Amino acid sequence: MFILGSGSPRRKELLAQIGVVPDAIRPPDIDEDPLKNELPRAYCQRITREKVGAVQAGADDIVLCADTTVALGRRILGKPADVEEAEAFLRLLSGRRHRVITAVAVRRGDHIWESDVVSAVRMKRLSDEELRGYLATGDWRGKAGAYGIQGPAGRLIPWISGSFTGIVGLPLAETGNLLSAAGLPLWHQAS
Repeated sequence: MFILGSGSPRRKELLAQIGVVPDAIRPPDIDEDPLKNELPRAYCQRITREKVGAVQAGADDIVLCADTTVALGRRILGKPADVEEAEAFLRLLSGRRHRVITAVAVRRGDHIWESDVVSAVRMKRLSDEELRGYLATGDWRGKAGAYGIQGPAGRLIPWISGSFTGIVGLPLAETGNLLSAAGLPLWHQAS
């Protein structure tokens, strides 16, 4: 059985792009608060390991978990609690480059395969009208850094370097490699 340890509709959609459909969806409930002085990449890797370890699964089941973190220097910009925090995050990112880190972990039995992808993203300098307009869409809810590149905020991102699917929340090339390593067949031959 293949279990997606995430309630993110984006991750489910991304998996579908490579022909992978989970048999079950079991988002783990863990504390996602950063540790004191924890750096963004280490934070993202730790949270992903904790997530994959928290999902209930049989010994031969394959579990996939991921975490996406937006980092501005050493600062972690998680999911905003409210519109005021979303606005503060977007003002910080406006006109600047930042990093989007997505860590992926796949578990089968006691073995865990891990990978992470770091992409660079530049957000355009936002006018007050653009900021208010984007916040009014509500698209910032539940998104690290208060934006999702695959939605209306795509208009605000003129440049990326790295993995587009990683920025969305699941780097497909790396994820496919991890799932293959765990024994999930990704290519089905026609009979």
